[in-house]
Amino acid sequence: MILYIIIIAIFLYWGGSWLYYRYQGKKLNGSIPQTEFEETMRKAQIVDLREKNNFDSKHILGARNLPYSQLKYVEGELRPDLPVYLYDERKNICVRAALKLKKWGFTDVKWLDDRFSDWTGKTKKTTKL
Repeated sequence: MILYIIIIAIFLYWGGSWLYYRYQGKKLNGSIPQTEFEETMRKAQIVDLREKNNFDSKHILGARNLPYSQLKYVEGELRPDLPVYLYDERKNICVRAALKLKKWGFTDVKWLDDRFSDWTGKTKKTTKL
């Protein structure tokens, strides 16, 4: 019986978290389609929120790697006066990062509507020495 309660609690937490960030994402209105992302990204700071090993294997050309897990330590590496474009494999992570950036005073934060694995634009692979 207790196991069932724990499993239900986990699913309620997971579902509630998903709904919360989905709502926050709609409220921020920062999701942009790939075509708009690609057309306007030259004027923005492009941030790959994935971990370094994923970034090194393939990333959007011109992006910098600031993993979500390290975002609070690299706050000063972004300029708040320029647009910030985020991407990851999960939209939820982008919304969470956007909420943090907004809290820190960034006013123009957008994120890729699709997952990075669906990206069809120019990419780069980082070669290791």
